[in-house]
Amino acid sequence: MTVSAFPIPGLLPSQVLTPMMPRIEEFQKNLPPGYFLEIGGEYEEQVKGFKQLSVVMAVSVALIYMALVLQFRSAVKPLLVFAAIPYGMAGAFAGLAVMGQPFGFMAFLGVASLVGVIVSHVIVLFDFIEEAHHKGEPLREALLDAGIVRLRPVMITVGATVLGLVPLAMHGGPLWEPLCYAQIGGLTLATFITLLLVPVLYSIFVLDLKLIRWDGVTR
Repeated sequence: MTVSAFPIPGLLPSQVLTPMMPRIEEFQKNLPPGYFLEIGGEYEEQVKGFKQLSVVMAVSVALIYMALVLQFRSAVKPLLVFAAIPYGMAGAFAGLAVMGQPFGFMAFLGVASLVGVIVSHVIVLFDFIEEAHHKGEPLREALLDAGIVRLRPVMITVGATVLGLVPLAMHGGPLWEPLCYAQIGGLTLATFITLLLVPVLYSIFVLDLKLIRWDGVTR
């Protein structure tokens, strides 16, 4: 037996299916032996897409990590570059929640694409710190200068991206809205976290954990 339906215009199938899932699961538990229930359509394709995109995302993160290891000649420093990613994802989920958008495939695609954007912004800040290190600047001055000098290019890049996504988020329809709001929320939060968190974590790795060596620092 096949049961099919189409959502009314303006709604995604996931918005219709999600509230029904508890009742569907309860119905499935009460089926007689030998009977089973499968959900097809967009839900089936979405599950497949999640799995494939998760594999691609994991491989991409691994390749980015290896590239950063070669660039910075350290296995620890790339971890600082990845430190802002969880906060960007939290911002994406917050943006979806505030705007009342479902977490479907397009929202997941927006969250996945945040990884590369956030990493590129962190590298802009991190690379300046590394250059100051090679020039022999003190740790405190290098961290402060990095936040001040790199503030404008990071803010301009993020501002241009966010403002460019606003028209698509407002008029792109239910297909593009989750992706846009996920990226807007993730980029907004991750930018402020990056400018504050990366210098703090860098100082912790140098002063407290001593996982990064900085000439002239004894504590």
